[in-house]
Amino acid sequence: MSIETTPSSSPDPEWERIVGGYLNGPGETPVEKPATSVDLMGDTPLTPAWTKTRTGWKSRAEVGRINTVRGFRKWLRRQATEHGHASQIGRGIRRVALWMQGTEGAQVTAARHELQQTQRDYKAAKWAHDRRLMPGKEKEKRRREMESAFADSASAMSKYRSAQRDARMRRAVRGVAAIAPIAGVEGAGLHLLGTPGGLAATAATLATFALIGRRTTAGELYTDRDAKIGDGDRMTDSMVNRVYRSAKVIGPEDVVKLLSPCTLTADGSAWEVRLELPDGIPASKALGATAQLANGFGVSVQQVSQTKGEREDWLTLRVTLKVPFTGKPHRGPLLTAEKVNLWEPVPLAVSERGDVVAVEWFEKTALYGGEPGSGKSAAANNPLLSAAMDVTADFYLADGKGGFDLSPFEPIAQMIDTDGDPEKLLAILRHVWEEVLPGLKQTVKDHRVRKFSEALAAQDERVRFTILYIDEWASYMAAASQEQQRELDRLLRLITQQGRAYAVIVICATQKPDSNAVPTGIRDILSTRWAGRCMTPEASDTILGKGRASAGYNAQRILKSQRGVGYLQTGETSEPVLTQSYFYTDEEVELILRRAYELRKAAGVLPVAVEPEVTILDHMIKAATATGQGNVTRAEAFAYLATVDAEFVQGEGETDTAYATRAGTAIKARLDALGVDVPVATMQRGTQRPRGWRLDDLITASSSVR
Repeated sequence: MSIETTPSSSPDPEWERIVGGYLNGPGETPVEKPATSVDLMGDTPLTPAWTKTRTGWKSRAEVGRINTVRGFRKWLRRQATEHGHASQIGRGIRRVALWMQGTEGAQVTAARHELQQTQRDYKAAKWAHDRRLMPGKEKEKRRREMESAFADSASAMSKYRSAQRDARMRRAVRGVAAIAPIAGVEGAGLHLLGTPGGLAATAATLATFALIGRRTTAGELYTDRDAKIGDGDRMTDSMVNRVYRSAKVIGPEDVVKLLSPCTLTADGSAWEVRLELPDGIPASKALGATAQLANGFGVSVQQVSQTKGEREDWLTLRVTLKVPFTGKPHRGPLLTAEKVNLWEPVPLAVSERGDVVAVEWFEKTALYGGEPGSGKSAAANNPLLSAAMDVTADFYLADGKGGFDLSPFEPIAQMIDTDGDPEKLLAILRHVWEEVLPGLKQTVKDHRVRKFSEALAAQDERVRFTILYIDEWASYMAAASQEQQRELDRLLRLITQQGRAYAVIVICATQKPDSNAVPTGIRDILSTRWAGRCMTPEASDTILGKGRASAGYNAQRILKSQRGVGYLQTGETSEPVLTQSYFYTDEEVELILRRAYELRKAAGVLPVAVEPEVTILDHMIKAATATGQGNVTRAEAFAYLATVDAEFVQGEGETDTAYATRAGTAIKARLDALGVDVPVATMQRGTQRPRGWRLDDLITASSSVR
């Protein structure tokens, strides 16, 4: 039970009448108060007073406009489904037509079937009666059967015609009952209001049919609360809010504000919307919930993409209708390009939206990573092939796998190693650091500028790009000694740090992205990153940067069927973009490099082979490395040198003692000519302790010579 009370602030007319006499003097006429509206419930005003101000009306009008637009968009989205009003009207008309037809058709069909059966019985009886050779009694019996069958057939015919008349009558009555109201409303509308009245009557009739056909054949009513894109439904604002709530990106009472309508892209491949998150919810929370959002939309995680906007609370959501990048790879633009200018952005890949992703390479370095088979080599081929089409680019290439990926570039490369030899890589790095980079620095000094530019390149032909590409750095480090590892690390770090302003582009590629593959100190200064499919989120973070996987950029989610697909990050502060690199077959690579060779030949810039001088120290280092002991004895050194230098071949009739003395003297003379002194040490070979040289001492001496 509830007791209603009147608030003390509300006027009470009865009380005012009773006390009115006490408030006036004797003989005075009671003063009546101005008439006011009586609020018996005490709950007015029902709408705040500010809503009746100019600002309030403007705000209400804006809310009404937004709701109207959203309602209209929702209505438009609904029309393409079986819940659309056109579908409802069609179902309503069909249901009315079925009602008008009724169930009498079954009775007519049954009567017709009975008539056909009796006619067949009559024909059979008549045929049996008309047989001539038959006794008299049998003839009489057949006559009676024939007459009985005829009577049954006539009765069935009567029932059939009666069923037809009954069906026509009932259908006519139902037809009149269905059409008469329509005709009456239409006639009244035309008579009273003319054409507008007729149109209004038609609209009313269609609305009635829509109401009749509101439920689907399965009995479902329209609702978008459980709609999913994976089920073929359209993206709506209510769907976006529902999914973000179920993914726990926003709270149960929070609302995602749509900055743009949910639209299907021009090519019809994806739904896109720009949205604003509620206060206190950073974009990183939404970026880390990609899997949960994919579940809510009913699609795979590869189909959901979120991109952070200009503000922390802005996002662009994209949900593709199918898994992207599973078709044929995109045709590369270099197949038709006459030449490439590395001072301008170079197209490398295609984004999910079909946009060309181009990268500016001046003052840039790059790291390409991904597990075997992810398309890393094909992705890294793009900047190399683009640089090959620019005659101002010099190549210094090294392949730690010892494969054939870089062999086609050999005719245009200044220096190249395809054997995975750390000593050859050392020679390449030393040449770039000691010969190439000083010349580039001197060019800058001569022009009194801070760094290279396209304008400077037009003035001085010495301004050239230097492409230093190292594939599988980890393989080189595994094959190198400790001293070689330190020297390789030192040179690569110096070249990477100091070469950017002088158009030295360092590109490293690895199948196993960890600190051993590319040293952390070097990896951190490689600005452009490409992460193909990785085994773990940690491996993805190793390439793109810490925290990228949890922010939604997890290369582990890339499918094996998505060859050449990876997250491309073009700067330390930029957000990664899922792209598919252009793919060139082996034949197309050969074709592009032949054109590059002809361009360089016409420009007169074909490389002159740079053969590093091979010293006695180089041979002794290889001999010490081959032993696997970290050192080499005199006898082992003499045996190896005899295979590469005729001076160390033992002559016929020469005793072992004389040969050892002569060979030792020759080594000492060559070391003195180089200005180095490698200490002789005692080695351990089983039970013997021969004299020889340590590998670290040989490498140290070789470094001082370089």
